[in-house]
This record gives sequence, C-alpha cells and structure tokens, in this order.
Amino acid sequence: MTRINLKEAEKKLSQLFKLVEKGEEVVIITEEGKSYKITSVKKNKPKPRFGSANGLIEIADNFEEPLEDFKEYVE
Repeated sequence: MTRINLKEAEKKLSQLFKLVEKGEEVVIITEEGKSYKITSVKKNKPKPRFGSANGLIEIADNFEEPLEDFKEYVE
C-alpha cells in the first residue's frame, strides 16, 4: 500500500494510477488528516487457458453426413 499526501499526489497522479492498475492500493492523506483510498474498480478476469474446454464438446460420428430433410437438394 502506498501512502502519500495530497500535494505530492497532485504532482504524481499519473504514476499513482499506474500503481493502481497493477493492483496496488494508494492512500491519499489531506492536510486535515483525512485519508482516501484509491483502488481499481475493474476486476481482472482470468485469461482463458488453452485446452480448458477439452472433453466438454463431442461431435457425432455422422456430423458430416447430409440431413434427411435436405437430401433432395444435395443430389
């Protein structure tokens, strides 16, 4: 967690946002002693892993055979 006073935060705002994007929390402290925590609202979704759906989908053996309803159009 990064703690910084308001005057410094005004100067380094873009750097602070980069820290927040990486998942770090930033606390800004005002001259009156109040503190405000900045965190990312966007939740990081895990990236799909190659092969994670392996075995979930099956293709029928007759998949490429013409359908009965369309036999007259194929011949």
